[in-house]
Amino acid sequence: MAELEVEIVAADRFIWSGAATMVKARTSDGEIGILPGHSPLLAILAEGELAIQPVSGDRIAVVVDGGFFSVDNNRVVIVADNAQLGDAATAGIR
Repeated sequence: MAELEVEIVAADRFIWSGAATMVKARTSDGEIGILPGHSPLLAILAEGELAIQPVSGDRIAVVVDGGFFSVDNNRVVIVADNAQLGDAATAGIR
């Protein structure tokens, strides 16, 4: 099965990276879900929660204060103004 390569960084630090099957986020145009094979996209992140479903393990929640969201060739890059991992999440690989 295809996977997404996800990387999340805040303006001042690395937050999380790893393989995922789905990423869901709020953009300035509304909520969006990304699955493997999604068409290229560049969006402005709205304040709210990102949801990431890693290939293995529990769902990861990341609270962001805005930023940018890019998708291209199964690679998702999220550059947030500020970001904080949810309580249950642990840092991913880098």
